[in-house]
Amino acid sequence: MTGPVAPLPKPAGLPAARRCRHQPRCPDALAPDRLAARAVASHPEQRWSLLCNGVALFDDAGELLPDGRAPAWTAAAA
Repeated sequence: MTGPVAPLPKPAGLPAARRCRHQPRCPDALAPDRLAARAVASHPEQRWSLLCNGVALFDDAGELLPDGRAPAWTAAAA
């Protein structure tokens, strides 16, 4: 048997190589229009997509910011 599982560290944001390189640039993860960013990974079978600003977008309209937090309005709607 193994010891206790350590919690995963919270990401500080996207590494420089993963930041938006589109022109015009996509909205920041904290911007009100953050969901207008382009999808860089799509997993319809799992019902989520990753936007280039680091936001994970779920088919049920939920979202997670790059630091692991849910926006206040998303958490309240759940």
